[in-house]
Amino acid sequence: MNCADVEILLADYVDGTLRSEEKSALEAHLAGCAACSELARDSAGAVAFMERAAVVQAPPELVTRILFEVTAGPSHAVVKPSIVRRLFGRLFGGVFESVLQPRFAMGMAMTVLSFAMIGRFTHVRQLTPADLDPVKVWTAAEDRVVRWYNRGVKYYDSLKVVYEIQTRLKEWADEQPGSSQAQPNANPAGETK
Repeated sequence: MNCADVEILLADYVDGTLRSEEKSALEAHLAGCAACSELARDSAGAVAFMERAAVVQAPPELVTRILFEVTAGPSHAVVKPSIVRRLFGRLFGGVFESVLQPRFAMGMAMTVLSFAMIGRFTHVRQLTPADLDPVKVWTAAEDRVVRWYNRGVKYYDSLKVVYEIQTRLKEWADEQPGSSQAQPNANPAGETK
């Protein structure tokens, strides 16, 4: 046993609640270590001094104030938290307090509102067992992906900037001296037609 173990077990030794094998090991260490034996004597003296102190009766107004604070005062929330905090506080720890913050509550309200608006405008119809057929689900998903892709390609191709860039690149490629498709009437100023 070392000095750190003695410091841990010293309170139980002074109270007389140590098991016999721990008590004998601690006493063997105290016999060989002067610093730990002095600490044990000081601890035993402090406990003996506290036992000699008289029992003091608390004034009645102090008891009343303590009872008021515990039952209805500002410290009531600390002493006896609400039923929601008692139930969910253990489950979520510090997360529960952050949920009660106004920013988080407003964010959640806006999220619920957004989903409600999306649900209102999407016109979802009732599902039937035929709608859950894997072939139909796959075909519908593939059809939607192809439509989205085609819409994206169409949008990209119809952009004026893309059209202008493609036109200029074609004109520059036609103006190249080694090009087999060079046009003799090409506009050198680069104006579009």
